[in-house]
Amino acid sequence: MDYLWTFIAFGVYLLVMLLIGFLSMKRTKSSEDYFLGGRSLNGWVAALSAQASDMSSWLLMGLPGAIYALGTGQIWIAVGLCIGTILNWALISSRLRRYTIRAGNSLTLPAFFENRFHDKSKLLRVASSLFIMVFFLVYTASAFSAGAKLFSSVFGLDYIWALAIGAAVILIYTFFGGFLAVCWTDFIQGFMMLIALMVVPFFAVSVMGGFGETKAVLDSLGTNFLNPFYDNGNPMSAVSIISQLAWGLGYFGMPHILVRFMAIKNENEVRKPRKLAITWVVISLSAACFLGIIGRSYFQDSLLANGQQENVFINMIQDIFNNHIHIPFIGGLLLCAILAAIMSTADSQLLVTASSISEDVYKGVINKKASDKSMLLISRITVLVVSAVAFMIALDPNSSVMGLVSNAWAGFGATFGPVVLMSLFWKRSNVTGAAFGMIAGGLTVILWDYIPLFGGATLAAQTGLYSLVPGFAINLVLMIIVSLLTKAPSREMLDEFDDVVRSKGMEISPKN
Repeated sequence: MDYLWTFIAFGVYLLVMLLIGFLSMKRTKSSEDYFLGGRSLNGWVAALSAQASDMSSWLLMGLPGAIYALGTGQIWIAVGLCIGTILNWALISSRLRRYTIRAGNSLTLPAFFENRFHDKSKLLRVASSLFIMVFFLVYTASAFSAGAKLFSSVFGLDYIWALAIGAAVILIYTFFGGFLAVCWTDFIQGFMMLIALMVVPFFAVSVMGGFGETKAVLDSLGTNFLNPFYDNGNPMSAVSIISQLAWGLGYFGMPHILVRFMAIKNENEVRKPRKLAITWVVISLSAACFLGIIGRSYFQDSLLANGQQENVFINMIQDIFNNHIHIPFIGGLLLCAILAAIMSTADSQLLVTASSISEDVYKGVINKKASDKSMLLISRITVLVVSAVAFMIALDPNSSVMGLVSNAWAGFGATFGPVVLMSLFWKRSNVTGAAFGMIAGGLTVILWDYIPLFGGATLAAQTGLYSLVPGFAINLVLMIIVSLLTKAPSREMLDEFDDVVRSKGMEISPKN
């Protein structure tokens, strides 16, 4: 009977999401509508959809699972992400929106790079599109894997069937509705994620008898679990803390977050929701960390034995609302928050990948006279293909959501972060510097995380340093050095830069 109420809750939620997708399809008439919603996005929707698509299943599964297993030494990731969110909204949001309009009304990040640096060779557009495809395949696979673990755990489904169901739902409303469907569903999902994170830990504490009893269990662990300078019972090194804080650098290069800034309808709408976005992030990350701590007290070591630490939130909801409070429908709705976290990121990733392939590769390189109709068709075909490949990557039931997200986050941050920052704030940067920096940053992450160079071990394993740190640094240094050693930007590029700086707070017109 409990499964029936949970199934009904999931069914209601999924029907609402699909309805939004079909309604949004009626407003999607062109490629600009499909990719950026016609640049008509409300600031409040942009704020919550940006942060919901940012956090993904990592927020409700990866981070609480890491803290549950290893202790509060994992909170430095949350600290880094809070700092990164603040800087992203304060430094990047307004200027990126203005510059993407000024630079040929760019619809995608690769198109912006090409137009910003007047790249006639199209190297920046093609290279960035390829990196987007590679890293978003990994990122989307993490979402599919999380969805499979959710459906498998809740309904007892075989992992493969659970994976197929989760992928199908995400695919359907992204395929039809495009950007507007993604943003409005993310807006709703952002609220769901926040409510669940705030409510469930307090129910758990109540079930355990209060904060005193909860704290007593944690103290009995005897492994410095509550000490943020210890990781899995061992003192944390400076390298480990730096690696976790460095997650904040990733924000400057996340296409699925940056595209929200590009889509907001006017300059004032960019500034208004900053406080909402930052508040949402601070509360949700704090609540996720608290959830991991409470989960360790609630289950103690029982989830570690079979590698189920990333299911701590799922198991907590099921136990509380099925066995203690006996309201399985409410439990089912709270479990939908995990599905919301998964869907809010996967849909954005699919859409950004589709826009990059159709706008930047197909129209930008292969068929410059492509019609809107053919662009929409290519976009939707890309969504299907990327989903299929990500599905294949996610077939391994032992894949870690935290690990997959970590690798993809590093890839985007190291590949695009410094290029975005320099393109917006350093007028002397040029196309050669951007190309060298971007390619070196992306390849550094791939080399660092995936290529075994030392007796079968990768540089990540040998040094313990998060690949985002060397990748970001190499990109930034190379971009500065190469830009200074090569031809200075043209007068036209310098004038465009000055126009964007001078037009702060005002609307700006595109220039082709």
